[in-house]
Amino acid sequence: MITKETLQFLKDIKENNNRDWFMANKQRHDDARANVIDFAAEVVKLLSKVDPKVKEDTDVRKCVLRIYRDIRFSPDKTPYKRNFGISVLQNPGGGRGPEYYIQIEPGKSFVAGGYWMPESAHVKAIRQEIDYNADELKQIIDAPEFVKLFGNFRDQDKLKTLPRDYSADNENIDLLKLKSYIAVHQLKDDELLKKDSAAKVAEICSKIYPLNVFLNNALS
Repeated sequence: MITKETLQFLKDIKENNNRDWFMANKQRHDDARANVIDFAAEVVKLLSKVDPKVKEDTDVRKCVLRIYRDIRFSPDKTPYKRNFGISVLQNPGGGRGPEYYIQIEPGKSFVAGGYWMPESAHVKAIRQEIDYNADELKQIIDAPEFVKLFGNFRDQDKLKTLPRDYSADNENIDLLKLKSYIAVHQLKDDELLKKDSAAKVAEICSKIYPLNVFLNNALS
């Protein structure tokens, strides 16, 4: 599970986002990161039993993103993130693609999966798959359990104009206009503090698995 100390560290760094405070509290960061790594390891272990693309021997230290922000092109010059991110890629070392993502941030934690803002070639391939096999995707995203966990899949960022090669009268135009293909489930702090929190997160990821299969098929 995620510990109270990890959440408190993240609350504190939000209020003290500067190098002097961070260096004075470096051990707290290291302890919190170790907690998140242990949590990620348990999630990956459980998820590997559902998704064959997720390997149980994944080096989870590489899945936990660094807390240091890239401020080179950002007007926000605070040096540290206010969260720990866990990215479980389905094609480690093979470039961008569908993934599972877990964010640990007091009051703003969530589990997500799918493919966020794909590159243009991948968008084209996914749209083609939707055009050919929309019923398969709709069976996944319109299933009552999926909607209960993640809401309406269609309610995410869309093109304001029609995508190239598709007409307004296409029965699946609402799906074809999507810019991302993600499912997101919010987590409360007390859910993360429970002993079975890793199992709960892995279970939520397992409900995203069919969506990732669809997306991977589009890209294969």
